[in-house]
Amino acid sequence: MASARQRIWGWYFFDFASQPYNTLLLTFIFGPYVGSVMADGSAAQAVWGFGIAAAGFVIAVASPLLGAIADKAGGRMPFIWLFSLMYVLGAWGIWYSDPQNFNVWFVMVCFGIGLIGMEFATTFTNAMLPDLGTPDQVGRISGSGWAFGYVGGVVALILMLAFFAEGSNGKTLTGLSPLFGLDPAAREGTRAVGPFTAIWYALFMIPFFLWVREPRKPGAVPVRQAAAAAWPELKRTLRSLPGRRSMFAYLGSSMFYRDALNGMYTFGGIYAVGMLGWTVTDVGIFGILAAITGAVFAWLGGRADSRFGPKPVIVASVVVLTLVALGIVFISREAVFGMAVTADSCLPDIAFYILGAMIGAAGGSLQTASRTMMIRQSDPARITEAFGLYALAGKATSFIAPALIALATTISGSQRIGISPLIVLFLIGLVLLVWVKPNGEQAHR
Repeated sequence: MASARQRIWGWYFFDFASQPYNTLLLTFIFGPYVGSVMADGSAAQAVWGFGIAAAGFVIAVASPLLGAIADKAGGRMPFIWLFSLMYVLGAWGIWYSDPQNFNVWFVMVCFGIGLIGMEFATTFTNAMLPDLGTPDQVGRISGSGWAFGYVGGVVALILMLAFFAEGSNGKTLTGLSPLFGLDPAAREGTRAVGPFTAIWYALFMIPFFLWVREPRKPGAVPVRQAAAAAWPELKRTLRSLPGRRSMFAYLGSSMFYRDALNGMYTFGGIYAVGMLGWTVTDVGIFGILAAITGAVFAWLGGRADSRFGPKPVIVASVVVLTLVALGIVFISREAVFGMAVTADSCLPDIAFYILGAMIGAAGGSLQTASRTMMIRQSDPARITEAFGLYALAGKATSFIAPALIALATTISGSQRIGISPLIVLFLIGLVLLVWVKPNGEQAHR
């Protein structure tokens, strides 16, 4: 029987195991690789945006229903096994993205399957958080878990850059040829990010499956019966949301600010490749910096959350991210914040590195505080359904940031202008926080 400490550490390992999908595939290695293979930065940004939007639609529609089924059936672990399989298969499929025979739709389908698996698994593991500690402890537990996840992302990224992902000279960041005889000319070192991510997840989920156990839930019913009853109950929950003003406002707020943050993560690498001419290695270094600040501030944010509550942490983080989004628009190879620079100036690179560190810091603290705020807004008896709604809020408009970026980029023909919709999304999220009560609706606590 696993101890309470082992259960917490087992839960931490999900963040550690799953983070490379965000760090390596979504942001710093595979996204820029797609941009480099397609050559046209604007076209790559548009295709990437529409593909992620499609996966987000599936996640938005299915997450609340799956959460309601799990709450009634009394078991989350079988779902986590299923979604873990999707994660591994989707990530592995990315290997088949040979630049000489690049089928962008096949690649995006594989990427989408893995992304959907990761997001669904996250919904169910997030719902386990309240069982790991008291209300005063969950902020610290959430922050430590998120920080541990960032550590996993940093380590995975360093390994990829040091031993696999080839630069323009065919060598890795350490000056080596890619391991295992991988062919730099066919970009096999970079493409290996898919199998690497799949193996990483399978390996580091072992502590989760060994140590994490769910408490028995009284009144649990078979899955088929739970599925039949889930939709009517979910409809009642959705109809009741406008009457639960604080939770409704929080779901709306997080819907916009998390969409904008995901837009930053998703398009940061592609933006740097197109606007600053960065290589995959450059973007990887940028990712390491952002992940390190993310880990530090997720940990600090968890402590601040336990002391002051999640709302002040969320507000401060969103303000910083709004300013960063504004700053990105004013960085290009020709000028930095309106100041003209020469073609060989390193100032645009330095400025973008600094903004990347700020994205990591504010994003880390924002995400850990956001899931503890969801606990405060939720009915404890229906916590998985609540995190399904949280996933819905995160994904119902998840197509908006990628679609707006894709649309603005297509209309303007400029990657720089294409990023600007993120500013508006952050501001909407900030305004909606005014109606969010720090401890949620008392009737449900």
